[in-house]
Amino acid sequence: MFAALTLLLTTGSVFFFALVMFGVLTKAYEQYQERYVTRSMNDLSDMFLFIDARQVMVLNICTFFMFAVLGYLIFNPVICVVLAGVGFFLPMMIIKYYRKRRIRKFNVQLVDALQAMANAFKAGLTFPQAIEHISKESAPPLAQEFGLFVKEVKLGVPLEESLVNMGKRVGSDDLDLVVVSTNIARQLGGNMAEMFETISNTIRERFRLEGKIDAITSQGRMQGWIVAALPILLGVVMNYMRPDLMEPMLDHWFGYMLIGAIAVMEFLGIMLIRKIVAIDV
Repeated sequence: MFAALTLLLTTGSVFFFALVMFGVLTKAYEQYQERYVTRSMNDLSDMFLFIDARQVMVLNICTFFMFAVLGYLIFNPVICVVLAGVGFFLPMMIIKYYRKRRIRKFNVQLVDALQAMANAFKAGLTFPQAIEHISKESAPPLAQEFGLFVKEVKLGVPLEESLVNMGKRVGSDDLDLVVVSTNIARQLGGNMAEMFETISNTIRERFRLEGKIDAITSQGRMQGWIVAALPILLGVVMNYMRPDLMEPMLDHWFGYMLIGAIAVMEFLGIMLIRKIVAIDV
């Protein structure tokens, strides 16, 4: 009787625990899909890459299992868990990286485009005509963004609203400056050609200062990466030369805790060095 009651209580507890965990995991999945997958989809659509949300989820799950299997077969269960987490978020990190690279390329193209627009105004072209001319002569991503702006204007969207939409879509601070300046100049009046030349020279000077700062701080960044890589390289060399000394640490919970502490301190050190050498212009 007592054994049956114990079995019943244990089964009920396991059932309710599984029910609660299912609810928690379902809520976590919904939040993940809302925050990260939706954000990734918006980033992809802003880069003119139209991919279904289910494909992004399938890619996340595939990289999750692939990294988990590789970590388990090559290393150990602890590394397996770490690699599984990296694999799950790897597609979104790649999307974020490509979006930043696209913005940098757009900013570089924008400098020459502003100068070309200033020359177009001096030649007597209107603002939509200048944008359309530049979109046909430029390469992506600037051609894509300016081309979509021209299509919105032709479909009846107000020019100011189309400019604001392009600024939100691209996510460039330089373009936001152009959008605000253009809308103010169109409302209050002013020399558009001179304004675009001034903005182009300002952005070009900022690029020059950023390049000079990157050259000065490159040594500090390199030292940070070298110092961060030394413990990892030393561990690999020691594991190759004296595996008998490294094996006890990799097979005991204290060794796992030590590796975890090293990884946390490495991450904090890298972030601290990046903060020190990151100078915003």
